[in-house]
Amino acid sequence: MASFEVIGGKPLHGEIVPQGAKNEALQILCAVLLTPEPVTITNIPDIRDVNKLMELLRDMGVKVGKLAPGSYRFQADNVSLDYLDTPEFVAQAGALRGSVMILGPMLARFGRCQLPKPGGDKIGRRPMDTHFLGLEKLGGKLTLEGKDFYRIKAENGLTGAYMMLDEASVTGTANIVMAAVLAQGTTTIYNAACEPYLQQLCKMLVRMGATINGIGSNLLTIEGVEQLGGTEHRMLPDMIEIGSFIGLAAMTGSEITIKDCQIAELGLIPDTFRKLGIKLEFRGDDIYIPAQQHYEIDTYLDGSILTISDHTWPGFTPDLLSIVLVVATQAKGTVLIHQKMFESRLFFVDKLIDMGAQVILCDPHRATVIGLNHQKRLHGITMTSPDIRAGVALLIAALSAEGRSVIENVEQIDRGYQHIDQRLIALGAQIRRL
Repeated sequence: MASFEVIGGKPLHGEIVPQGAKNEALQILCAVLLTPEPVTITNIPDIRDVNKLMELLRDMGVKVGKLAPGSYRFQADNVSLDYLDTPEFVAQAGALRGSVMILGPMLARFGRCQLPKPGGDKIGRRPMDTHFLGLEKLGGKLTLEGKDFYRIKAENGLTGAYMMLDEASVTGTANIVMAAVLAQGTTTIYNAACEPYLQQLCKMLVRMGATINGIGSNLLTIEGVEQLGGTEHRMLPDMIEIGSFIGLAAMTGSEITIKDCQIAELGLIPDTFRKLGIKLEFRGDDIYIPAQQHYEIDTYLDGSILTISDHTWPGFTPDLLSIVLVVATQAKGTVLIHQKMFESRLFFVDKLIDMGAQVILCDPHRATVIGLNHQKRLHGITMTSPDIRAGVALLIAALSAEGRSVIENVEQIDRGYQHIDQRLIALGAQIRRL
């Protein structure tokens, strides 16, 4: 198990380029299963979760060729259905949350798929009901073996249907869309997720020959086609990385420019950090964050304490609430962080309290942060990364703290952030991988 040794308290300086979007990659890579023709994808992040998914696709029979760093060519013209019955498949798929995204493409093109309960971050309950309810409405027949193994078949093919999703699940919507594009007839999905990453998937499928109307809204209409062809696709920059770098700059009093951000796709992220008092400047598609000694949290118009909460798009992404919480520890003022979607995602705050932060964990979903206004610095400790986003939040805290910190279990961070130690060292951070 690897660790980071961090010597904090040093301002950083320079430019950094965000990686390709992790959450988009997990959908886009599985979409190559929908066609036997070549698909070229660029700006793929070099991170553990994505690399494991590509390894799974390769073992399923997909040809994977590396063209350049971050650029790959895929061809699923000889997929092995027999591999789904092997212990190796069960072990691979069960260790990776992103494996759930093979369900829709495999069911649509081959008429069956099976999957162990996927792994991933332990951040609370993450039910798969939306995925299966949608696929069943298209004609899939689900069999549950025990609590941890799913089989779904569509021996007579899939047929379009109307459905209203019980939740606007991004991965659930993506799975249903990938199944519906090859279903017979019309599929209407109401309360569909509409995140930029799902829009990217839909645009890619349209280039492959799919007919999808309503992209960017919560009402999608899909006319099924008999087959899809190849295409080329470039992934968006990772909005979670961009938000993490904004928070890093503020916490460490650093001057940083984040390059090629696709600002139009960031939604509420810039304005949410501005509510914490962080100054941002858009320079074309770059975001410039000047060095700030102090930043002050906004209040509501009546003077009451600000609440920052997560919501489905276009609301604020839950993946950045851990970063916002850490950044608020050194702001001037008080903020309530409300994590609505996952009940275990705030359980890393005990480490921040040990570092000297003033945080009250009200319940599993809410924490009140009383900012120290850089009057009292955090101090270094030894801690463990519980999940991807909390891990980076703790790394940001360590970089701002006085003295030496050790972050254990950094494989969690590696799952979502590409060579993060090397890239931050290039900005002047003092990090050593142990």
